[in-house]
Amino acid sequence: MGGLFKYMKVTAITCWIGALALIGTPFFAGFYSKDAIIEAVGEVHRQGWVVQYAYWSVLLGVFVTALYTFRLLFMTFHGPERFGHASHDDHGHDSHDAAAAHGHDEAHPGHEPEAHHGHGKPQESPWVVTVPLIALAIPSVVIGLLTIDPVLFGPFFHGSIFVHEPHDVVGELGHEFAGPWMFGLQAFLHAPLYLAAAGVLTAYLFYLRNPHWPAIVEGKVRWLYKLLVNKYYFDWFNENVIAPLARGIGLGLWKAGDEGLIDGVVVNGSARSIGWFSGVVRHVQSGYLYHYAFAMIIGLCALVGWLLLRS
Repeated sequence: MGGLFKYMKVTAITCWIGALALIGTPFFAGFYSKDAIIEAVGEVHRQGWVVQYAYWSVLLGVFVTALYTFRLLFMTFHGPERFGHASHDDHGHDSHDAAAAHGHDEAHPGHEPEAHHGHGKPQESPWVVTVPLIALAIPSVVIGLLTIDPVLFGPFFHGSIFVHEPHDVVGELGHEFAGPWMFGLQAFLHAPLYLAAAGVLTAYLFYLRNPHWPAIVEGKVRWLYKLLVNKYYFDWFNENVIAPLARGIGLGLWKAGDEGLIDGVVVNGSARSIGWFSGVVRHVQSGYLYHYAFAMIIGLCALVGWLLLRS
C-alpha cells in the first residue's frame, strides 16, 4: 500500500471507519441515520414534485458523498507519495550545497555526504491525536446498533418532539422495524447501498487506478466542471450582486436617511428653526416701557375687534 497508510496506520484505519460511517455503510452508525432519512423521504416522494425532487436529490447525495469521501481517502492514504521532494525554491540552495558537499568529499574521501530529501518521512500522530481518533471510531461502528431503536422508534424523545399524526412518517417506518440487524440487512434490497458503492468505485477508478481520467472528463464537460467548481455561482452572485446591493442600500440610508433626513431636517433643521424664531422673538423683548404699552394697546384693540365681530 502506498501513500500515507504505511506511515500512519492508526490515522488511516480510523479515517476508513469514519468514511464508511459517513457514506452510510450498513451496520455503521451513519447508516442508521442516513438510511432512515432516505426511507422517510421515499415514503412520501409520490405526494408532489417538490418531494420527488427532494427524494432524487437525497439519492444523488448518496453517490456524491461516497465519491468525495473516498476521493479524499484514496488520494491521502493510498495514492502515490507526494512527500520527500525538494521544492523548486530550494533548487538553487541544493546545487550550492551539492557543490560544497562535493568539494568536502574530495577533501575527505571516506566521508559520506548527508542526503537532501526535502522533508522527512511522515510519522504517526502522537497519542493526543490518535486516542481521540480511536475514541471517535469506536462509536462510529457500534452506536447505531445500540441507539436506533430507542432514539428513532422508541420513547427517547417522548415529550420533546411532537409530530402531527398525518406527517408521522418515521412512526410508519417503526411499524416495519424488525431490529437493527434486520434493518441493516434490508439495505441490500434498496438503491442507496449500491449508489454508495458506485461512488466508491468511481473514486477508486478515477483517483487511484486512472488518475488521468478526471482531466479527460473535465475537458469533455468543461461547463459542468466550472459550474460545480464555482458552486453553482452562488458565491459569485453574493459577491457581485447581493453584497453591492446591500452596500448601496446601506449607503443610501446613511446619506439620505441619516445625514439628509435625521441630521439635516430633524436635528439640524429644528435647531435652525428655533434659532430663527428666537431671533425674531428677541426683538419683542426690547426693555422699553412704551413698547410694552403699545403692544398692550394693540392687543386690547384686537380683542375688542374680535368681540365686536362675534356679536
